[in-house]
Amino acid sequence: MSEKTKIYLQPIPIRVWHWLNAFGIITLAVTGTQIRFPETLSFLGSYQTAIWVHNTAGLIVSFSFLIWFFYYATVKSNLDDIYIPNQEDIKHGIVRQLLYYCFWYFLGRPSPFHATPKVKFNPMQKAAYLVVMFMLEPFVIFSGLLLMNVTPLRVLVLMTGGIKFIVALHFLLACSLVAFLCTHVYLATLGATPLSYLKPMIFGWEEVEEHHEMAEDQQGAPRGYRPVRHYPECMQNLPDNQHS
Repeated sequence: MSEKTKIYLQPIPIRVWHWLNAFGIITLAVTGTQIRFPETLSFLGSYQTAIWVHNTAGLIVSFSFLIWFFYYATVKSNLDDIYIPNQEDIKHGIVRQLLYYCFWYFLGRPSPFHATPKVKFNPMQKAAYLVVMFMLEPFVIFSGLLLMNVTPLRVLVLMTGGIKFIVALHFLLACSLVAFLCTHVYLATLGATPLSYLKPMIFGWEEVEEHHEMAEDQQGAPRGYRPVRHYPECMQNLPDNQHS
């Protein structure tokens, strides 16, 4: 038999960062499109308005990135554990999760990974977030700050390839970030229900199923039920007090 229980998966600072980052990137994508194609698109009226909103959203995303980094690097001190794939992830976990996303999900099979407060991301998510959070987003922020301050940072702009190179790099990195965002939204719907992965990022809590197996004594008589939680294989051998 099984029953549902709740785990506190997403603390408040991470939820604040997530939504600041999400709405900031969407605003950057919309305004950046108008800035890139001003003759055909006009979401916000004037070109100058689009630039002002774009720069403001860029500063908000930069601030939210600092919140994320400060929280995991200093408050929780587990940045490496959450975002860097371990040996088991690289050997088996990434392939197993890829098969789930491409085939097993459509056959009704359960996910090979279930989040816990200590292990929040599956191996594919770790690999993707490692690239996005440690390479893609920092370079987008850096190139954007250069474009916002071309005159005072003229020497640095020239050292990094010139204004045309930075504009092209910023645009390509931004397109990659938008592509990741679209994939992220789609994969977020692959839970037990389309909103099951969204709820923890709003309320902090996620529902998980506990399966209860009938335990028996030495004479074979049932002694009651014991809970068996759905955790990834790499967590199954840990003591119970490390799963919560």
